Amino acid sequence: MSVDLSFFRSETSQRLRAEGRAEGRTEGRVESHAEDILLVPGERGIDVPDDVRARITSCTDLETLRGWLKRSLTAGTAEDLFADTKA
Repeated sequence: MSVDLSFFRSETSQRLRAEGRAEGRTEGRVESHAEDILLVPGERGIDVPDDVRARITSCTDLETLRGWLKRSLTAGTAEDLFADTKA
């Protein structure tokens, strides 16, 4: 019995794999930024409440996370991460 594997070599299949890889890379960057944002205040002795932690880990916008990461370097409180950010 022979199995037709041509679909797996097709343009559609290759495009879907490429999209999946790109999506996975973006998800990895998002997770990494969230971890970094949570690490910095802890290293600076700043408490990160559960609601702030949840907001950070649920965010999927890379640009927002980048802004929070930059702010985490100088923020006086965990809530200061969200200064000038709409809820």
